[in-house]
Order: sequence, then C-alpha cells, then structure tokens
Amino acid sequence: MSGGVLLIDFDRDGWQDIYFTNAPTVEMELKGEKSKSLLYRNDGDGTFTDVTDEAGVGFPGFAMGGAVGDYNNDGFPDMYITCLGENVLYRNNGDGTFTDVTKSAGAGDIRWTAGAAFGDLDGDGFLDLVVANYVDFDLNDLPGFGSLPTCKFRGIDVQCGPRGLKGAGDRVFKNNGDGTFTDVTTKAGMVDPDGFYGMQPIISDYGGKGKQDVYVANDSTPNFFYQFKGNWVFEEIGLLSGTGVSGDGSEQGSMGVAIGDYLHTGKPALYVTNFADEHNTLYKNNGEYDFTDVSFSAKVALVSRPYVGWGTGFFDLDNDTWLDLFVVNGHVYPQIDQIESGSLKFKQRKLLFVNKGDGTFCDASDQAGGALAIPRVSRGAAFGDIDNDGQIDVIVEDLDDSPPMILKNSGNKKNRWITLELGAKHGNPLAIGARVKITAGGVVQTEEIRSGSSYLSQNDLRVHFGLGEATKVDEIEIRWNSGKTEQIRDVEPNKFYAILEGEGLVSFGKIRPKLKRK
Repeated sequence: MSGGVLLIDFDRDGWQDIYFTNAPTVEMELKGEKSKSLLYRNDGDGTFTDVTDEAGVGFPGFAMGGAVGDYNNDGFPDMYITCLGENVLYRNNGDGTFTDVTKSAGAGDIRWTAGAAFGDLDGDGFLDLVVANYVDFDLNDLPGFGSLPTCKFRGIDVQCGPRGLKGAGDRVFKNNGDGTFTDVTTKAGMVDPDGFYGMQPIISDYGGKGKQDVYVANDSTPNFFYQFKGNWVFEEIGLLSGTGVSGDGSEQGSMGVAIGDYLHTGKPALYVTNFADEHNTLYKNNGEYDFTDVSFSAKVALVSRPYVGWGTGFFDLDNDTWLDLFVVNGHVYPQIDQIESGSLKFKQRKLLFVNKGDGTFCDASDQAGGALAIPRVSRGAAFGDIDNDGQIDVIVEDLDDSPPMILKNSGNKKNRWITLELGAKHGNPLAIGARVKITAGGVVQTEEIRSGSSYLSQNDLRVHFGLGEATKVDEIEIRWNSGKTEQIRDVEPNKFYAILEGEGLVSFGKIRPKLKRK
C-alpha cells in the first residue's frame, strides 16, 4: 500500500523536485531489513540527482506517503511523511537540508497513517494538519493468511484486512504558530468513533464560501466529508452530501481522491478511486454541499471496474481548457494471478479519460502511448510540470521491484497555457488554500492551491491552466486566504508568472526566498 510521490521545490529554484516514499515488505521489516525514501533534485536539464543523504531525508522506516506545506511560514516548503509507525515532520532549513522536528513540534502519530494534508483550517495564517489513519496493526502479531472469514478473496487465502481489523481513527493538529502543533481532533469533531479505515484526506473550499472543508476517502467504509462550521467545529456530512457512498448506496473500498472543476461551473467535483468489482466514483458538485454520483452518465464507471484504483488526478492533458482524468492501478493480492485468467490481475494498466466538454469522458488509454499499457503494481501519482514546458506530466510510484515512471506529456503544442506561482503576504507564504479564477477566450476556469491529494501524494503547488486557442488571459482573479480579492488583466499566454499578494505580477525573486549557504 505504500508508494507516495511528493513534488516539492525544496530549494526554491523553480524546478519541481521529487520525493519518493518507500517501505519494506512485511517480511523484510520483520527481518530488520530497512527501506529508504529518496529525494531527487531536478537539475533543470531533464535529469535528476539523488540528494537524499545530503538533505537528511533518507527515512529508513515504513513510509507510506505525505504532504507538502510551509508550516513555519519561512517561505521554504516542509514535508510531513506518513508511516506505519511514527510519522515524520521534516522542517526545511532553507539551505538544502531538512531537520526532523516531529517530537519538538508535537505532530507525531505512532499509528498506521496513510495520507495527510496541510490546510489553514481556522484562517489564522498558519497551516494545520489532517492525517488519515488506517488500521491498528502490529507487524509482530499478524493474523495468518486465511485465518478469518475476511482473510479470503475469491476462495484463496490472503492477508487479512481491512475488514475484521480495528480502525485507527484520524487526527487533526492545530498549528500554534510557534513551531508546535496541538491535537484538536476531539474539539473539531473528527474523532471517528466507529474506526473507519482512513486513506487520503483532501482539504478544499467545497462550498465556495472561503472556508476550508475536509474530505477523507475511507477504505471499505463510508467516506467522510467534514464541513467547517466555525471556531474549530466541523460537521460530518458525508451521507447528507451524497459523497459518503456511491449513488446506489454502496460502501466502497476508496483509496485515492482528486478534485477539479471539470465542468467549468466554478464548483469543484470529487473523483474517488476504489477497489476492483466496484467502480471509481465521480461526484458532481451541485453547490451548497450537495453532490451527485454521475460516474455512469459521465462514462468513467464501467471501464474502471476490473481495476484497483489508487493515485488519480484531474489535469488538462492537451491544454484545451477541459480537465481530463488519470488513474493508476494495481491489485493488493499477488495470489490473484493463481486463479484469474481475465482482466483482473496483480499488475494492471493505467487509465486516461479525456474530457469531451459535454459532461462525459472517453477512455483514451490506448491512444496515450505504450507506457500506460505496461502492467504495473502502481500506487502514488503526482501531477506537475517537471520540465517547465507548459505541459502537465505525471510521476508514478510502482511496487513489486518496478522503478517509478515519469510520464512526460507531449501534449498539444498548438494550445496555449499559463502557469501561476503565488506568494501570500498574510501568513502561509505558499498560498495553500488560495482560489484562482481566470477568464480567457470566453471560458472561465477555477482552481485552488492544495496540499495532499491523489493517493499518498503531493501535486505541483503552482496553478496551471490550459487556454485552448485564446491569445491572452483577459482576467486573473485571486481570492487570497486573507479574504482579499485581487484582479490582474490582459496577461500573455505560454508563460510562468509570479504573483505576490497585493502587488500583482512580480519577479520570482520576490516570492521565493534565497537558499542559504551551508
């Protein structure tokens, strides 16, 4: 289940670096054999350099995934790494290195954490933290294969879980603004008394009212949707909102989650990846915290049924203004190959759905290059412009001794684009939570800067828009976390821009702090 991908410009040079979270197999862990997570610096010439040891982030434990955010507001992105065991908060020192500050910051969790996300939940200018915990799991006391009714799959003995095991319960940490965190799970109403199996949280302004809500994809149990009510109080409205279960009322084995305005309505939809024999679920946002499962009418349901979906994301593949969908797959039971001769295999292909602009998608997996057809046991996926060419690429973490994949987007070079990097003045310098709306060629698009999404992964924190054939961006409107709104007009396409709160377009040096010399 491990295998997250974090895109992080840790040295603030404008190029997306990559952190892969790795974990040993259970057998390796019990033998004392360790794995190592890896940080690769983007050299800006199509190559990467392993700087793990130099940066001090070669965590040897059972890492799962993580999220990126500037928790101490110094302008350098930090990393929170989730684990089976103690989680790790890495503070970026601003000199190319990181320091493990988990204990001094009070942000640890010794349970099995899957996904995490930073977000300014209380609007005080400091990023808070949500972690989704999976099950209470003792590697030294594992139930044997096939030992319980829930430890069988289609008649074969497999590893138990998650059903039949105790859920761990999620946690919420308030950022105190002094480098420390306080556990406010109970106060926030996110205790999870039934012990659902948390996988991936994603924080966003789902209601369009300037408040940060929290959605959590849960495995084999209903998903959570926490609506912010004020003063650190959240109300769980998963079932009421229509996002807790599928349209037919079924609990699903949810893994990853993506969010995007694929309809150009200004209301972000949710897309959730699920277990095989279910279907990945697309929840259309009707506004006012009301969603509808449109998976079948949007034509993304049936194609996904043979697969176990994990990392996923909305992104504009061809810069035509319409958000497309990408999904990585891979089963959890290697034993499945012993009994299946059809499409249900341990190693599985990837899926690409192209947005037709009418509320439906078409399966374009076979037309997107041979790399998608290569069967792998994939988990995490992160989306970002690795080579700064205006096309969104995908980085995938694979298990089973397979190397990760960097899927370079050749895209549609004729269509135009724009990429924005924001800098906030009033806390939270990376502007996580800011909402950006652009108008170009008569098309209005909306995006938000988010920490933590997909499955155990982190996307590029820059905001990218495909513009189609538009020759300019008529208006950029930014709603900052401070509540202030700013407009910038008549912007040329096919460029990267820096925007500083209250000052409009500026040089990148005004929003990126300089790397200190060690």
